[in-house]
Amino acid sequence: MLECVVNVSEGTDSPALRAIAAAAGDELIDLHHDPHHNRAVLTLAARKQDVDVDLAVDAVEHAARRVAAAAMANLDLRAHRGVHPRIGVVDVVPFVPLDGSTMDDALRARDRFAVWAGDALALPCFLYGPERSLPEVRRGAFGALAPDTGPPHPHPTAGACAVGARPVLVAYNLWLATADLEQAAAIARTLRGPHVRALAFPVGDAVQVSTNLLSPLVVGPEAVYDQVAAAAPVVRAELVGLLPRAVLATIPPVRWQELDLAEDRTIEARLAGRA
Repeated sequence: MLECVVNVSEGTDSPALRAIAAAAGDELIDLHHDPHHNRAVLTLAARKQDVDVDLAVDAVEHAARRVAAAAMANLDLRAHRGVHPRIGVVDVVPFVPLDGSTMDDALRARDRFAVWAGDALALPCFLYGPERSLPEVRRGAFGALAPDTGPPHPHPTAGACAVGARPVLVAYNLWLATADLEQAAAIARTLRGPHVRALAFPVGDAVQVSTNLLSPLVVGPEAVYDQVAAAAPVVRAELVGLLPRAVLATIPPVRWQELDLAEDRTIEARLAGRA
């Protein structure tokens, strides 16, 4: 099956976000939003009964198209304020192969979506995956990098979109007990490596170490939590979206609540619930 994890630049429980989520239809298996990042993550996947891979890929891609169109109709990047980096209202659209699909399936969905968004929405799209990483797109967009599809300049209200194909990752945030942004940034630097991306953000009156676990079976939420907690007291953990059941299985259940994990927060459980 195929997953698509659409990140849009709206993080409040607003009519705009509700309209965007409604556009996803039956393929929406999780919605996470955060007002400090001012960002929402919509996890899309085919229902379990869609056993034909081509049908599942098509269903997820078209759900992503509906979400993108709704985001552009409801959001204006010029009014956006939030701590998370972004290049557009439909900021990141990664396609992720799950059991039964391949990276080639994800790449085909990625490329079709980018061509459609460029043509139908006049939205400049930058591809990432085998060619380059998402951080490279953020650094180079409209400078060293020209859009791969769509106009050569930003959309006046929607900016641009990074459209990717990548393996499963886990987005995981940790709040520190002290509001020391320099300390959080120093901790984030120690986490960075081939398996972890990390940034530090101010979130209200607190600070947060925000991570993407690129190889969660190698370095997962438990290891990151413990490394951060060894450097500074952690007051709260947050799983953003869902994680694979195989990752959860590596962590003792006695720690799940502390780490903000649960069986019903797995991709597999949500897909089973849709069946």
